Amino acid sequence: MSKSLWPEGKKSAVMFTFDLDGDIIWQNMSSDEPNSEKLIRARSIGQYGPNRCVDMILDLLDKYNVKATFYVPGYVADHNPDVIRRIDAAGHEIGNHGYTHERFVEMSVEEQLFVLKRTQESIRRITGKEPVGYRTPSGDWHVRTPYLLRELGFSYSSSMRGDDKPYYTILDGKESDLVEIPSKWELDDYVAQAYCPYPAEPAGLDRISCYRNVQDNYIREFRGYYDMGLCIAFLMHPQISGAPGRNLILEEILKEVTSHDDVWVATGSEIAEFWRSAHPKKEV
Repeated sequence: MSKSLWPEGKKSAVMFTFDLDGDIIWQNMSSDEPNSEKLIRARSIGQYGPNRCVDMILDLLDKYNVKATFYVPGYVADHNPDVIRRIDAAGHEIGNHGYTHERFVEMSVEEQLFVLKRTQESIRRITGKEPVGYRTPSGDWHVRTPYLLRELGFSYSSSMRGDDKPYYTILDGKESDLVEIPSKWELDDYVAQAYCPYPAEPAGLDRISCYRNVQDNYIREFRGYYDMGLCIAFLMHPQISGAPGRNLILEEILKEVTSHDDVWVATGSEIAEFWRSAHPKKEV
């Protein structure tokens, strides 16, 4: 691409995102187990994210002068209000990530609407601001979810996988105002780096990927996006990428990205706002 898509002629764009899922996903996974409320060890893995890892990530982002977007379930916000305030006070964006990390694809329209509004209220009550960005929990959404996001006035979503740059979500056969900022599975730290206590699938794979390989994958992906002038959205989780050894991987990525003066590092809301102004949707 010869012509820049980004502000001030920048060559490419980067969005650092963190899904602050806390222990709610572990509660969900163990809900069918006997005495699930007593499975404290599993839940402590999730609590490690807001209790310890967020601050390590905030320190690292501050070191490289990078503003990120944190997608937070309302339940996690309600149970960790001081953490949410620290993220907000540091100038990072907070997005809606469901209330209890629900699978939207399995919910009715009424249930989805209730969850979205409940999380909006939770985050507004803590920060004084309602999120304008959304990321669907568990990687999928109901066919009506984007209609609800439009109805509630969301600026953008970062949930789907359909491009390497922002695009307008198609509703009723035409481009809507809802900007989608896609990420990819291979940019999700959970896929490669979340230790799984259950049998690996397929059998024979390591329970956790080699850190050197993961770092190499991330940096090669960034270089590819940079070379083609696209927008890369790193999808991370504090309980994963905030752990000490994996925090070093994050630092190497931050070093690589910020070493380029012609890379625009921005939050989801900044990218969506710019995209609408610089690349208007097609009018039918």
